[in-house]
Amino acid sequence: MAGLPPAARLRRASDFAALRHAERWQGRHFLLRWRTTSEGNARLGLAVSRKVSKRAVERNRIKRVIRESFRAEREGLPALDILVIPRTSAAGTPNPVLFADLGLAWRKLKTLKPTPAPGTIGG
Repeated sequence: MAGLPPAARLRRASDFAALRHAERWQGRHFLLRWRTTSEGNARLGLAVSRKVSKRAVERNRIKRVIRESFRAEREGLPALDILVIPRTSAAGTPNPVLFADLGLAWRKLKTLKPTPAPGTIGG
């Protein structure tokens, strides 16, 4: 299992703040927010709070599932900044079910029409 390169991660607070009023998709176990970016590739951010589970081991499992699913689909995704927020229902849900829910989200994002990122020509 290879790591997620820094270019594929949201790292700055401003990147996360820009997604506060972005487009969104709600699945059974996850909420996704996204916006187009001029970075050239899809970038992932995670927000897994203690509301999801008080147990760190459970929160870390959910983060591993999200990262692994994103790694598998990243090449096919458009240039988006994506924030994944798990719901409380994700805690205790088996990994294959979480992968399936994320698969729906990635398919939805792959069908998006590319739009210019804010701050670029045409955007």
